Amino acid sequence: MTGDDPGGDVGARDVDPPSTAFRPRTAAARTTGRRAWARHPLRSAAVAVVVLVAVVLVAGFLWIDSQANPSGPRGRQVVVTVATGTGTDGFAQLLVDHGVIRSALAFRIWIAIHGNPGVDAGSYAFDRNDSFGAVKDVLDGGPNVFELQVPPGFTVAEVATRLGQFPGEDPVAFERIATSGAVRSPWQPPGVTSLDGLLGTGSYQVLPGETGIQLLTQMVDRFDSQANALGLTTGAAAIGLTPYQAITMASIVEKEGVIQKNLGPVARVILNRLSQGIPLQMDSTVLYAEGRDGGTVTSKDLQLQTPYNTYLNKGLTPTPICFPSTAALAATLDPPPGSWLYFVVVQPDGTEAFSTTFAQQLANEALASRRGLP
Repeated sequence: MTGDDPGGDVGARDVDPPSTAFRPRTAAARTTGRRAWARHPLRSAAVAVVVLVAVVLVAGFLWIDSQANPSGPRGRQVVVTVATGTGTDGFAQLLVDHGVIRSALAFRIWIAIHGNPGVDAGSYAFDRNDSFGAVKDVLDGGPNVFELQVPPGFTVAEVATRLGQFPGEDPVAFERIATSGAVRSPWQPPGVTSLDGLLGTGSYQVLPGETGIQLLTQMVDRFDSQANALGLTTGAAAIGLTPYQAITMASIVEKEGVIQKNLGPVARVILNRLSQGIPLQMDSTVLYAEGRDGGTVTSKDLQLQTPYNTYLNKGLTPTPICFPSTAALAATLDPPPGSWLYFVVVQPDGTEAFSTTFAQQLANEALASRRGLP
């Protein structure tokens, strides 16, 4: 072998090793890079926050939906009265207090999403365990429970007129039911169908969907309670009348006496006239026959041929002429002693003067005239 490089391989030469810059990454190196990215603290926190927010939103949605659409049947109807100035927050708490909904917070969130119709002052009827949608439907329509005032001296016709002022109420149908015998009082004699005089006075709640029969039944029951508390049956027998006659008399006492201090003496006048067979000669009975409440009674009115004209007919009217107050009924059952046969208003406050003779009555009428009283 010959060559210039003793001991070296023939043809051998120095070669630089390959550059690592172009060396392909191994699988191990790639895995290490991904782990480094995954362990980046900011990225990890962001993922956790997103997941947490998603969980909270889903849980919140499910909770609100469960509150808005509660399981189980609806409960009994309740009336929620809202005062002027009550906002959504206060109204939501009222619903919770009355058992209509379970969560005021859920309702506030739900109503904010679905549209807040506002809360008008007044009374509303809801079912307990109701849905938020049903509550909103009621709010959209405004108050749906109304207070019906039945004052002493009113008649069935006047109650029907007042009832007809409420949305959805039919005064004609109500009056027809009240005079048809569909609802009866235990004090009504056979053949009498009108409930005039037999309904309790005071305030009644008119609920949505309530029928005329249901409302009249409440009114009859209230009068029954009042009459029984006064001992109507025994009290009427003590003055020689049937219970229905005593109610009829009390209705006339109510109209003619008007204020408390007159009621007892007026009742005594009526009893005295009945016992002596003298016509009652009460203007209120003539006005009832004409469908009027107050006003002047003319000579033409006094000739009206009707059983309610107590100028032409002796005795009581066939039926009561109004709803008597408990005070008028009590005065009828226990009037003060006296021989009076006449009375007339002599004071502007309604005070009446009572007399035994017609001459005394004329003197009292002259006094009333001088004072400008009708």
